[in-house]
Amino acid sequence: MRNKLQSYLTAPVSAAPLAVFRIIFGGMMVFSLLRFIARGWVTELYVLPKVYFPYYGFAWVQPLGEAGMYGLFTVMVLAALGIMLGLLYRLSALLFFLSFTYVELIDKTNYLNHYYFVSVVALLLVLVPAHRHFSLDVIRKPRLWASHVPRWAVLIFQLQLGLVYFYAGLAKLNPDWLLEAMPLRAWLPAHTHLPLIGPLLDKAWVAYVFCWFGAFYDLTIPFFLSWRKSRWLAYGTVVVFHVLTAMLFQIGMFPYIMIVSTLIFFSANFHERLLQWLRHTTGSYAPATRAFAHVAGQPMLLYVLAVYFLLQVLVPWRFALYPDKLFWTEQGYRFSWRVMLMEKAGTAFFYVRDPRTGQEVEINNREYLTVNQEKMMATQPDILLQYAQVLQQDFAQRGIPDATVRAEVYVSMNGRESRLFIDPTVNLAAEKESFLPKPWILPFKTTSHALKAVGQK
Repeated sequence: MRNKLQSYLTAPVSAAPLAVFRIIFGGMMVFSLLRFIARGWVTELYVLPKVYFPYYGFAWVQPLGEAGMYGLFTVMVLAALGIMLGLLYRLSALLFFLSFTYVELIDKTNYLNHYYFVSVVALLLVLVPAHRHFSLDVIRKPRLWASHVPRWAVLIFQLQLGLVYFYAGLAKLNPDWLLEAMPLRAWLPAHTHLPLIGPLLDKAWVAYVFCWFGAFYDLTIPFFLSWRKSRWLAYGTVVVFHVLTAMLFQIGMFPYIMIVSTLIFFSANFHERLLQWLRHTTGSYAPATRAFAHVAGQPMLLYVLAVYFLLQVLVPWRFALYPDKLFWTEQGYRFSWRVMLMEKAGTAFFYVRDPRTGQEVEINNREYLTVNQEKMMATQPDILLQYAQVLQQDFAQRGIPDATVRAEVYVSMNGRESRLFIDPTVNLAAEKESFLPKPWILPFKTTSHALKAVGQK
């Protein structure tokens, strides 16, 4: 059985799909990064904030100052261009993965699912011989030319995309999404100005249709894309679905990244025709020889990939190790492909007390945090904890050692009334961050009547 699987995974397949994926992904990253820089987000997110909230275990990842951050983004752009062109590919792919991931680890208040997706795809690109077909590296060193690559080099991207979609669908199988059509029932009416579909978007039944179709789409689209007979229709659905989400929601480049990435499911003939057109456009040609791209250390690499995908399968389930409602506690929420599943807003009041005098002062959060940081902090327990420790350290520098920090935090979720989120008597500055459950998060009590009325039309 193992030998059959290994033979299947290592069998030669056309290198064209891998080359096209490399070109498309690299091109999308170049465009996305230039857009990010042009809109001033490097300065806004990585230069101006006074404090940052790194991930647990990554406190050593810090912003590099204005010159350093713009230098890092320049490296990213050049590395993405190298990926697209297949120029110094291995170095470009590694530099892109390291630099992009470093930036995303600086501040978890900037976390987005598609940033995580970009990091994992960049990691996979480091491992595959995507530069050995239709690339500048082949022009520089013709001996690198390969017409075929091992099947696993293409399958890993199909599998990664399939997991993203499938887990996004599983996450939608929850009562708020299916039975209450939340949060779409609250979000869609804001877009009634759109032509054609706008007048329908304040109807409750439309929100339910969107929710149920969205769950069905995410759960099934990898399979429809994998089946030759349904592939074109499935891809048309991909385009319509993601164009709609781009129109209705501010989620950046993610819809377009998914539209172009899913082309990896198409046949080798499809990708070879694309490359033929590119060769005709650029005046280049493909060697007539058939050559196979042998991958050094392939047996060990396959084991590494097996462990990687096992983690990709298991990590989204870690929420089951924590008590209470996932959307409430958000313990185990990130890195699980849960996309746009809740409308959550919070207000946090922090109080710092001098243990020597008993004097307590209320903190103006905006003296420390940006608007986005305050918004994210007020609903996410690990960031609340980090912020409390930032406050304690700041007051220690002012001559008040061992200050206690407590918070009154009120959170509303998916149209429910605002309620107390954490125990306001706990000294958060004394709590330690870990992967263990946080006992100071107050339990979520589901009461159906607490849902605010959202117009039934």
